[in-house]
Parts: sequence; structure tokens; C-alpha cells
Amino acid sequence: MRIPCPFCGERDSQEFAFLGQAGLTRPDPNAPDAQKAFHDYVHIRSNPAGANSELWLHANGCRSWIVVERNTLTHAISSSEFASPIMKEAMR
Repeated sequence: MRIPCPFCGERDSQEFAFLGQAGLTRPDPNAPDAQKAFHDYVHIRSNPAGANSELWLHANGCRSWIVVERNTLTHAISSSEFASPIMKEAMR
């Protein structure tokens, strides 16, 4: 699989480290249900067959975190962008 890095261009997936589902929000540690919320945050993930938003680190490249939109059935990548708003703005 080839992943398009917004900074380095298209690279082999072996240069990247997969973190998991993108867009998760860390729970409030002071909430009354914090223990269950953190359990779900760490262990419970959706596993969709089809379009998915994933977080990848370009570990053997520019070291940037990127969000990749990928179809889990075909591995076709429709887009990738920096995960950090600061990097998105810097590349404009």
C-alpha cells in the first residue's frame, strides 16, 4: 500500500506507523463516568468495512502525523492531510 504524505509525497506504507481511528476525543477525567469513558476510549473502536478515517505517523520520513481517508475493503486512499491545524496552515 502507498500512502500520500502531504509533505513528502507518496511513500510505501512501511515508512508509516498506524495509530488507529482518527477523530477520537479524549474523555474528561473529572466526569462522573470517567473510568468507563476512558475504558471505551482506549479499548472500544469501530471497525467499519469501507470508508474510514485513520491516524498515521510518517515515522521513517518527516515525522508528521497525518489523517488518511482509506477504504478498509480495497485499501484505496481517497485523501490525506496533516493532523495538526498548525501544519495544515504552514503548508498553504
